[in-house]
Amino acid sequence: MIKNISFLLLIFCFFDISLSAQYNPLHIPDTLSGTQFNLTLIDTFTQLRSGNQTITSGVNKNVFWGPTLIFNQGDTVHMNVRNNLNDSTTIHWHGFHLPAVMDGGPHQIIPPGTIWQPYWKVTNQASTYWYHPHLHQMTQEQMTKGLGGFIIVRDAEEAKLALPRTYGIDDIPLALTSRRYDASNQFVFVNSAYGDYMLTNGTPNAEVSLPKQFVRLRILNAEMERAYNLGFSDNRTFYIIGNDGGLLNAPVPVTRMILAVGERVEIMVDLGNDAVGSVLDLNAYNSGFALGFPGGEPATSGQFGSLLNNTTFSVLHVIIASPTANGITALPQTLANNTYPTAADATVNRTLNVTGGQGPVPFSFDNAPFVFSKINKTIDINTTEKWTITNNNIFGHAFHIHDVQFKIVSRSSGAVAPYESGWKDVLYLPRSESATFVARFTDYSDDIHPFMYHCHFANHEDGGMMGQFVVTGETTSTKEVAPLPIEFTLYPNPTDDRIYISFNDPSVEVYYIRLTNASGRTIYMLPRPHWQAGIDVSHLASGIYMLQLTDEKTKEVTTRSFVKK
Repeated sequence: MIKNISFLLLIFCFFDISLSAQYNPLHIPDTLSGTQFNLTLIDTFTQLRSGNQTITSGVNKNVFWGPTLIFNQGDTVHMNVRNNLNDSTTIHWHGFHLPAVMDGGPHQIIPPGTIWQPYWKVTNQASTYWYHPHLHQMTQEQMTKGLGGFIIVRDAEEAKLALPRTYGIDDIPLALTSRRYDASNQFVFVNSAYGDYMLTNGTPNAEVSLPKQFVRLRILNAEMERAYNLGFSDNRTFYIIGNDGGLLNAPVPVTRMILAVGERVEIMVDLGNDAVGSVLDLNAYNSGFALGFPGGEPATSGQFGSLLNNTTFSVLHVIIASPTANGITALPQTLANNTYPTAADATVNRTLNVTGGQGPVPFSFDNAPFVFSKINKTIDINTTEKWTITNNNIFGHAFHIHDVQFKIVSRSSGAVAPYESGWKDVLYLPRSESATFVARFTDYSDDIHPFMYHCHFANHEDGGMMGQFVVTGETTSTKEVAPLPIEFTLYPNPTDDRIYISFNDPSVEVYYIRLTNASGRTIYMLPRPHWQAGIDVSHLASGIYMLQLTDEKTKEVTTRSFVKK
């Protein structure tokens, strides 16, 4: 059942856990860069506490959390996602503007043993993004086990700035989350909203040495439900330079900031005046919040209780080390020149209301729990829209929308915080508050595969607090296209290494190819494939296979068989 047992030898390299030590070295995820990325999802295990090892999930050789992917704006990236888990899954590229069929939402289900090959041109600005599972009703379980990873986008404008960007030295990714354990040290995710013990990049009681200069922390709230009120133990000022979708126009000084589930923030902190060997902590100042703040409940146990609830606790212990050569010692005063849409630019206004949450009734939007076959919103391409989300409930939420980055233009509680002034894809929505954002829906239209909007609390999302929308326009409508069969042949048949497609009509465009074996198990999932160069089947065992081809215009599916020698 548990795969990749050989990775056990790597566990102590990742976490270096000494059960008698107060702190453990922060695990810095390895990196992958280029335009071709191979991600293998695995079931594994690790030693997080004394006693039994904990069953986890990872990516490639990582036992919890995956490698950091580094993209360059303008590149077309090709992903080879192999699902070696025991369960089906999906992988969502959180924050990215890309075709819906590549997005990795609940509809792009990857069965066990299957390879999914999405690709897209990176148009996002330089920032910190992430990837994670999005399988409906199993998102919480799979994220709890550790599936996910960072994505860093670089672009020419960010490269011109004097910012820390030596990964793992003065540019540190931090995925903040917590876990609860049962008596055998296994993660608890059923009827459990919060963890009891902090994990930073999967490391309990994490500690890191940072150089005596400006350092950059890329922080992700990777929790199931808890929000963080972040600040340093000496109350020093730090500077927010970017959030979900890119750099801010100028740094924003703060001593505290709230980070809800799914949100990212990039901060600069000046350690130049600290003595080498001195210490400080990055803390979550989560005590004293009114009921409704995620993680502010007073209970220490039960479904909504936690040992961390309504307390102040460390998320990272920092030791000041010697400065690096050519380290950053000044803060840029100008970062970007973003131009944002305004409410006046919107030609369509939409409203969503948070509903449910009382007794056995789960949270939803507009009293409409998620249904796979129901499209909740239809959006015309190249339209600027204004969305107002109202939360009249007693509990806060984190609203996330796929496909676009948006600009928050108003909050009912007052002015939008300066650190929220940039591009966002997650919106923290406190109790009894409404917020409005503006977004422009461009480039991609698809009336078959939808994008999602949902609460990013994994248990709320699994419970149906999610809707879906399609972006229509260009050539997506099938109403005027007769659903005629697609005429094509496969050659050579039988084949040794590649199978080629020949269409009777050379104008045919391919929307999707699914390759299955004779028993119906999916081998390949190829959205909008580059089929002209053939499909590599050299690694397949000898036998009969089925190629299911979906036409771009009609969305009709035609199946042909071939023989692999």
